[in-house]
Amino acid sequence: MENNDILTHLGYNGELCILPFDHRSFFEELLKFTEPLTTEQKNQLTDYKKIIYGGYEKSLTLGVPKESSAILVDDEFGLEILLDAKSKGYVTLQSTEISGDNHFEFAHGAEWKSWIEKVQPTFVKALVRYNPDGDKNLNQESLKGLAELSAYAHAEGYKFLIEPLVPATTDQLASVSNDKTRYDAEIRPTLTARMITEMQSAHVEPDIWKIEGFADESAYAQVVTVARAGGRDYVGVISLGRNETDETVSIWLTAGSHVPGVIGFAVGRTIFLDSLLKFQSGEMTREQAEEKIAERFKFFYDVFNKK
Repeated sequence: MENNDILTHLGYNGELCILPFDHRSFFEELLKFTEPLTTEQKNQLTDYKKIIYGGYEKSLTLGVPKESSAILVDDEFGLEILLDAKSKGYVTLQSTEISGDNHFEFAHGAEWKSWIEKVQPTFVKALVRYNPDGDKNLNQESLKGLAELSAYAHAEGYKFLIEPLVPATTDQLASVSNDKTRYDAEIRPTLTARMITEMQSAHVEPDIWKIEGFADESAYAQVVTVARAGGRDYVGVISLGRNETDETVSIWLTAGSHVPGVIGFAVGRTIFLDSLLKFQSGEMTREQAEEKIAERFKFFYDVFNKK
């Protein structure tokens, strides 16, 4: 598909509020597992993801709309979940990247397409760490793989979501006295806009940009303007949670909800981590953990939708 044809069909119609639990290295740390995992350990890790999935399904009974919500999970430990969700008509996002890497690489190497074809999700998703002033060689490697994924997704009829994290360089952090809050407010919005432009120039064309949140509406507006430049009129932006506190995530979601083009959120660990820890310690039953996850997903859904 030519790039002009891609732009014509680019974007997403409607709201999208995602419960993401595609973390892999994080879950291994949570369960105190080390590579290589045994079959029993893999099954236990998968079971924790099934608790989160159970929470998502319970959230639908609390009033979270099926059509404007979604799950994001990996196929390594969540293949069964993805297939079940697809069979029930849920919006599904399948991750494609190696977990925890400092640049983008396909999780299944040369076999990555076959894993997408097993699921045929609504969205293919890629997480990448990308600072425009960071390592140029790693950035170029990431752009090459992301452009390949982008072209494949659009050619095969999948939507494409990218999650670009913009970690501060040493010099950038030093310029704000090593204050990460100041980096988020003063530097990251412009870096995020630059990153989007660089990716667009490299033919990386997501339908949705899943970005780290901002406390200021103007920062979202800056990002949306760039994301929708050049005829990309229906491209969406959503805010991720970054395992921040309820207060911080609520500020981010509220700020974004007032900006046209910000169409939802993807909040994971802030929603499910406490419940999993309490399940792990025996303070919660499986049913209680699922119910609490459902309630918290509904809480953030309501925060975003309180215009």
